Amino acid sequence: MLVAVAFIIAFFFAMNIGASGTAASMGPAYGSGAISKKRTAMIIVAIFALLGALSGGEVVRTIGNGIIPPGVLDVEVVIIVLAAACLSLFLANMLGIPLSTSEVVVGAIVGAGIAYQALLFEQLLVIMAFWIITPVTAFLMGLIFGKWIRYAENRWKELTELGKWKRPLAFLLIAAGCIEAYAAGMNNVANAVGPLVGVGLLDVTTAVLVGGLFVSLGAVLLGGRVLETNGKKITQLSLLQGSAVSFTGGSLVITASIFGLPVPLTQITTSAIVGVGTADKGFKMWRQSIVKQIIKVWVVSPVISLVLSYGLILLFKTTDYYTLFVILSVFIATAGVYSLYLSTRAERRSTYDEGGGI
Repeated sequence: MLVAVAFIIAFFFAMNIGASGTAASMGPAYGSGAISKKRTAMIIVAIFALLGALSGGEVVRTIGNGIIPPGVLDVEVVIIVLAAACLSLFLANMLGIPLSTSEVVVGAIVGAGIAYQALLFEQLLVIMAFWIITPVTAFLMGLIFGKWIRYAENRWKELTELGKWKRPLAFLLIAAGCIEAYAAGMNNVANAVGPLVGVGLLDVTTAVLVGGLFVSLGAVLLGGRVLETNGKKITQLSLLQGSAVSFTGGSLVITASIFGLPVPLTQITTSAIVGVGTADKGFKMWRQSIVKQIIKVWVVSPVISLVLSYGLILLFKTTDYYTLFVILSVFIATAGVYSLYLSTRAERRSTYDEGGGI
């Protein structure tokens, strides 16, 4: 019964990963108009994500055995880890926010490792370092590409106007998106099936195949809202700008996947989009509410999944109710203080607007 529950949660998690990966892979192509139909974008992602998943064995091994020592995981702990990660990701998908599945699942595994006082800190620090390095690199690459593209489009107007270059540039953007969809499958499928491999329920070959199928299914069924957010609500992209974003994200994620590192694909792509947008519009785009909202979710999501995983293990495995009570009290108090802060800031802003500013 527990094994069946573990598989159900893992496959549902894989479907939500497919939804989140849709935004990262085909958001630029959809936002720029190279692909006009949302459904078409999601189907393309599904195909290339499945192909990429078949090459994701190294990341599966890292998620399964590279963060906490072998032997710590059992079926019950895997269920708790996947449930905590899946709940965090599902809520983000319902809000239409592109969320890093790597941060969520690693946070949940770390929560289990803390509960059992068993963490491979060296590997974990390497992973967390790349969570910072890759988005920053993506932003800088996007900024550099964006400035060059802005210069090229200003000098050669045919690159932006309707004409002979429109179709080749659209094809280039779609091809770059396919590369990124491949990278999505290669890196992110491990987040769903890695724990199953770690506990011995699946071998790596079977895990990447079955996980890839469910990631593809999720891209088609659940990816629409996140695709809309990443493609059209952050910044409008030209065909060249979108190609730069997808190439940047895909190349960085594939490189990390070769070394077995789970990295935040959606965070990398969105950072590249923000870099291109900054080159085009300046830093004023950082005032957009959607960018602020995404940053908040990125910061909070691994912490939430860690706390959920740790708390559920205390509740169902170690029955340490005293520690659980303390954690819940601190969590509730922190949420209350943050809500009070948001309410106070909203009141101040309302007063400022009514007074016509300072």
